[in-house]
Amino acid sequence: MLLPVGGLGMNTSMDDMNLIQQAQRHHLVVRELGEEIDLEIGPGDDDPSFASTPIIGGPAREPSAEDHDESKHVVLISQLSNDDQDMSKTQPAKRKKKVVKRWREEWADTYKWAYVDVKDGTARIFCSVCKEYGRKHRRNPYGNEGSRNMQMSALEEHNNSLLHKEALRLQMASKDKIIVDKPIYVKALMSKTAGSIIEAALKRDPHEVEFIQAVQEAVHALERVIAKNAHYVNIMERLLEPERMVLFRVPWVDDRGETHVNRGFRVQFNQALGPCRGGLRFHPLMNLSITKFLGFEQTLKNALSPYKLGGAAGGSDFDPRGKSDNEIMRFCQSFINEIYRYLGPDKDLPSEEMGVGTREMGYLFGQYRRLAGHFEGSFTGPRIFWSGSSLRTEATGYGLVFFAQLILADMNKELKGLRCVVSGSGKIAMHVLEKLIAYGALPITVSDSKGYLVDEDGFDYMKISFLRDIKAQQRSLRDYSKTYARSKYYDEAKPWNERCDVAFPCAYHNEIDQADAINLINSGCRILIEGSNMPCTPEAVDVLRKANILIAPAMAAGAGGVVAGELELNHACNLMHWSPEDFESKLQEAMKQTYQRALKAAADFGYQKESPEALVHGAVISAFLSVAQAMTDQGCV
Repeated sequence: MLLPVGGLGMNTSMDDMNLIQQAQRHHLVVRELGEEIDLEIGPGDDDPSFASTPIIGGPAREPSAEDHDESKHVVLISQLSNDDQDMSKTQPAKRKKKVVKRWREEWADTYKWAYVDVKDGTARIFCSVCKEYGRKHRRNPYGNEGSRNMQMSALEEHNNSLLHKEALRLQMASKDKIIVDKPIYVKALMSKTAGSIIEAALKRDPHEVEFIQAVQEAVHALERVIAKNAHYVNIMERLLEPERMVLFRVPWVDDRGETHVNRGFRVQFNQALGPCRGGLRFHPLMNLSITKFLGFEQTLKNALSPYKLGGAAGGSDFDPRGKSDNEIMRFCQSFINEIYRYLGPDKDLPSEEMGVGTREMGYLFGQYRRLAGHFEGSFTGPRIFWSGSSLRTEATGYGLVFFAQLILADMNKELKGLRCVVSGSGKIAMHVLEKLIAYGALPITVSDSKGYLVDEDGFDYMKISFLRDIKAQQRSLRDYSKTYARSKYYDEAKPWNERCDVAFPCAYHNEIDQADAINLINSGCRILIEGSNMPCTPEAVDVLRKANILIAPAMAAGAGGVVAGELELNHACNLMHWSPEDFESKLQEAMKQTYQRALKAAADFGYQKESPEALVHGAVISAFLSVAQAMTDQGCV
């Protein structure tokens, strides 16, 4: 804050300094800004205890042009230098204090929602969620910012509003601390038209980080398409707004008779091509941003598949781990009580996702059938009495390996003998291991939330069976190394530094960051097959592409689950059970069609087959053009 030297500015200076000191006393979050600068203060305004308080640096971010302009402003008060102390003796009217850019870590819970920043040369108290200050949050009829007390009162009034609390709850997402100014990585786009789509999404949903990331990846892949036809800008803007978002509470009672409330989501993203299909995820970090990102990805995945389907996603922040069967049943029944009216074979049928398996799907369908009053359609789940195919769970994992084999075949190579690293240890990861072994590859890793397990001898069918037993008993993967001496479990680590030829991330979105991408390159990886949706951060994707690592996107490589689900829902299929051989044959054919469609779309828009971007961009282009054509034909609906 740069203040006038004259007496006219002294009262303002005192108010602003009191504002900063109020921030210190209440431990307000301070946003990182620019370089150090002198601050004019009045006598006796400093807090002696503050000088001895430790300062901890926050995460660095790339400075923008505006940041360079703002780098002259003040963020947080630090210790006085000796020269400044001498100056204060000779000029008692005002002293100078150094102000540094730093975050403080010991914020009081009461004020997590606020932080101090500098606006137009004046210190303000900002809302951490809305990023607004002063007059944006209080009723001041005079139009000025008022005293610090007026600002604090106004922000506290805002803090107590329901809208703010909901925004804060979603942003917290079960974390202990709020992350102020969580960076959103914005890619440079050649086209201003494409950039306008990103800007509109950021303006509408600035805090939905996962959704914005998915949108950026899609728009980046569609730059050449949009450049050829500006009509697609309007289509994309409509596509990015879901057709329906259902957000509801899910009350349930545990075995001790205590009541709990979770939040449920279902986003029916787009039905231009047909009825919605998409997963249900039960995970404590589930929120609206993740639901929208999953629904958007599912819309494109379904459009790329051989079937005409819309996309949806849903779930809850309910954690099924550690819950009894009765508790899970009561939760699932409460969940479906609210959502059943939006479901049906011609509307929307959910499928498995993280935290939702055979047990959960059975409970969900049973309550749905009871409420609907008749047996219409089915939910897409594995090996339950209303399912047709016997390979529902295997389909996604097997499809990933089939897709990898198609890529290698075009390189005149095969999977046999290749070292493969796999992350995750759920259904998809286990079936990836199975099919890799069948093709003669050497899968060496699996992982969980606490670390990863590596077996240098590679896994075989007996070892996979043992891994399944460990997971079924909810034991740690560390127990595996007690039986197999050549294996080792690494705590708080990821498998991407293990030597490999092909990587299969099958755990969670953004599991591979920039450092992991560098490790993969140094480990010799040449192909990455995405088993989970959006497993790489944008920075990781940039690193991998510059190193010419070929990436097979989840919307193409993970289409096996879509194929199996539709085979199950086909009436003729429900009257018979496919043999594993017949099912695999149909799955391989569907994966081949998906692969060829992605490559053809990439070639049509000038991407070479050998380019690391070919499959990613081709998959998005092919899927988008299918949806865009349907939306155009159906008009503005």
